[in-house]
Amino acid sequence: MGKVYLTGAGPGDMELLTMKAFRVVKEADVIIYDRLANPDILKEAKSGCEFVYVGKEDGRHIMPQDEINETIYQNALKHDNVVRLKGGDPFVFGRGGEEAAYLFERDIKFEIIPGITSAISAPAYAGIPVTHRGVAVSFRVVTGHESPNKTTSQIPWNNFKTDDTIIFLMGLHNLPMISEKLIEIGKPADYPCAVISKGTTVDQKVVIGTLSDITKKAEGIPTPALIVVGKVVELRQQLNWFKQ
Repeated sequence: MGKVYLTGAGPGDMELLTMKAFRVVKEADVIIYDRLANPDILKEAKSGCEFVYVGKEDGRHIMPQDEINETIYQNALKHDNVVRLKGGDPFVFGRGGEEAAYLFERDIKFEIIPGITSAISAPAYAGIPVTHRGVAVSFRVVTGHESPNKTTSQIPWNNFKTDDTIIFLMGLHNLPMISEKLIEIGKPADYPCAVISKGTTVDQKVVIGTLSDITKKAEGIPTPALIVVGKVVELRQQLNWFKQ
C-alpha cells in the first residue's frame, strides 16, 4: 500500500510548478492527471512511470468523479508513490478535498501539495493585481460553473455588493448570467472586468470590457478562462508586463 500526493500543477506556465511538486513527479510510479495540468510536466517522470488521464471538459467527462476517486485508491494499493496531478491548486475548486476524504476513509496515506492557483496567477500575468492599495483591499474567488437553469442559486450574489475584486473560475459559458446578476445587485453597468484565457501560457488572451459589453467582446475566446471583475482591471494599462 502506497501514498498519494494530491499535487497542484499550477496554472500552466511550467516554471510555476513548485519544487516539491517537481520532486514527487520525478519519484512517481503512476501519475493520474487532468486536462489543465501542463503535459510537459509528465516528461519529467522517471522511466516506467504509468500515466492515467482523467481529464474533464464541459459536457465530456473521461471519467466521473466517483470513478476518479476509486482509480486513485486502486493505484495506491498497487504502487508506492501515486501522484494525483491537478491543474492549479487541489483545494481551489479542484475537488481535492473529496479525493482526500475518499482516501482517508480507506486508510490510505496522502499528502497535499498546494499549487499556484489561476485565480491569482492568471490576473498577475495579465497585469491585473487582485489587490492594490487605494483600489482593492480584498478579493473573492467564486465558482462560475453553476448551471443557469437552477431554480435556486448556491452562489450568494447579494454578498458581492461591496466586494472590491471578484474572480470567477470556470465561468466563461455563464458570462452573460454573471454580468446580469452583478448589475442586478447594484454593480454599475460600466464596471470594469476582464476575461483571461489560457492564463500564464504563450497562448494567453485577455479581453477587457465592462459588465455591459464583456459578453460580446469575449465571444469566441477559448477555455480555460476566468473572469475578473473590479477596478483593479484598469491597472492593466500600467502593469501589462507579460505582453511586453
